[in-house]
Amino acid sequence: MDNHYDVLIVGGGPIGIACGIEAKKNGLSHVILEKGCLVNSLYNYPVHMSFFSTSERLEIGDTPFVTTNPKPKRAEALEYYRRVEQKFELNTHLFEEVLQIKKVADIFYVTSNKSEYSAKYVIVATGFYDIPMYLNVPGEELPKVKHYYDDPHFYAKQHVVVVGASNSSIDAALETYRKGAVVTLVIRGPEISPRVKYWVRPDIDNRITFGEIKAYYNSQITAIGENEVELITPEGPVHLKNDFVIALTGYRPNFEFLKKIGVNIPSASPMIPEHNPETMETNVEGLFLAGVVCGGLNTHLWFIENSRIHAKMILARIKETN
Repeated sequence: MDNHYDVLIVGGGPIGIACGIEAKKNGLSHVILEKGCLVNSLYNYPVHMSFFSTSERLEIGDTPFVTTNPKPKRAEALEYYRRVEQKFELNTHLFEEVLQIKKVADIFYVTSNKSEYSAKYVIVATGFYDIPMYLNVPGEELPKVKHYYDDPHFYAKQHVVVVGASNSSIDAALETYRKGAVVTLVIRGPEISPRVKYWVRPDIDNRITFGEIKAYYNSQITAIGENEVELITPEGPVHLKNDFVIALTGYRPNFEFLKKIGVNIPSASPMIPEHNPETMETNVEGLFLAGVVCGGLNTHLWFIENSRIHAKMILARIKETN
């Protein structure tokens, strides 16, 4: 096969790029297959999002990430990772989705929607942002229900329900409120998540205290209609006028794909894929996981800043066995 590489990387996010850099530094041929645009998950983040991490914690390939902001913004991150990918002249194929990976003897055979490849080693760095955690309630299929949040201007003068208590939910509630939306937060638990950014917490607490954003705790949406939503709350059912539902209830890795390529996934939560935490090698010899996909449903375990080390760990293991 002409398309044979030492290392094939599934996923062109920051960690996939970091793996490509390490492969190249170690003199190994590589290809990165990304089903969307470069750093596709970051591209789909809210337009004006700022990272929790400082820029130096997002750096890969020993390349400085320079910004004048205390926390880098989405646009700066897109520019940074694009330039890093160009700097190292990585072999990155965009808008090419991996459909199948099969191992025969010591070689992996990979089929995408555009071509076929073979490789001695495969690294899966696919993240978790592509599959939402659904509410599973009647009406969730309506166009008014959004599982991704982009720009607050769209929701001006609308009645908006935001579901969730995490950073993304709180940011969406505050931003849409400031663009003139009537905002209601629906939170399954008794409080806003303690992981909400420390500089945002006082803002949302004050908005709720002053009645500018209504919050229902220990509550859930039970049905979504064209012009309203139904909640179950500790005080009983509540019906709210509604134009849009922003359901930011989290995302999950593509477990079906991982199982399909032979990775063992426990049936019980948090469904962390089987891998050696010292080498990132899965139960399939020569097949590695990198980045947030390693955490299963515990999507808060891994971020760019603490999973970028996976690239060096994996390549160290490959060098041992190569």
